[in-house]
Amino acid sequence: MSRTLQFRKDGTFTIVQFTDLHWQNGEPADLRTRALMEKLLQDEKPDLIVFTGDIIYSLKAVAPRKAFREAVAVAEQSGIPWAAVLGNHDSERLVNRGELLDIMLEHDGCVAQRGAPGVDGIGNYVVRVVDDGGRPQAALYFLDTGALSRSPRVPGYDWIRRSQIDWYVRQSKQMEAENGGAGLPSLVFYHIPVPEYEKVWRTQICYGNRNERAGSPVVNSGFFAAMAERGDILGTFCGHDHTNDYEGKLFGIRLCYGRASGYQAYGRPFYSRGARVIRLRAGEKEFDSWIRLGNGRKVENRRVHRPWAFWLKEKLSKLF
Repeated sequence: MSRTLQFRKDGTFTIVQFTDLHWQNGEPADLRTRALMEKLLQDEKPDLIVFTGDIIYSLKAVAPRKAFREAVAVAEQSGIPWAAVLGNHDSERLVNRGELLDIMLEHDGCVAQRGAPGVDGIGNYVVRVVDDGGRPQAALYFLDTGALSRSPRVPGYDWIRRSQIDWYVRQSKQMEAENGGAGLPSLVFYHIPVPEYEKVWRTQICYGNRNERAGSPVVNSGFFAAMAERGDILGTFCGHDHTNDYEGKLFGIRLCYGRASGYQAYGRPFYSRGARVIRLRAGEKEFDSWIRLGNGRKVENRRVHRPWAFWLKEKLSKLF
């Protein structure tokens, strides 16, 4: 299988984002997750599959390495190239992140890379998407957001580290130089949302569902600022919070949640599992995106959130 990612003849490139499978031991819930992935891939016929973390739930997986291979088997068997980043639950027990990256790289269809030495995290990499002449038209960044904070002074989740931000800036500048001085339209995939996911909900019109506060790190390390300064990132895509699937634009960057895909993961009544679909067009600094539910329904007309209504609701809740 070719690992080169290429726009189709019609100029489109489609990505299906699966997130938070929480695969364990092949239980019935895991088999439902597999069936969902198979159906959605059949419906969308994407050019790339992306897993944005918590592919397995290692705390309950008897054999985490086996579980990981089972979880990505649908992608590998589909013949469609696939990529992944790791989440906070992937390496909590009996397996480490380096070992999981090794498993990814065993697969012919996986486009993941080990990443540059000296950069925090496991599996920070960038993949170019080329046109039929082999010229890069877009770039896809994949970043490891880690698990829990490594600092005893800081509670909560880990954050994108300075070395990762510096790596992104170097890659962005290099591609700009290769592209005749114009930034290459790019997307970023990671697991834990950056703090700006909460800010965009509180300050901008958003589309979709927010049933829980963004589970971001308490430290804002400045990755969003770096993206805003560079100006090449069209959108970012995360998982982690299973009952959020909203998106909103902040300073020109679309911050998007995936739709939780795994039936082993926590959820919410009447909140169906599914996936996010992203479609790029060569030469355009924009993308289309929608949610595809496990029953096959395509969700395009999404709930509109207006920040003034959220502010009013918060004020009233404090009064009563």
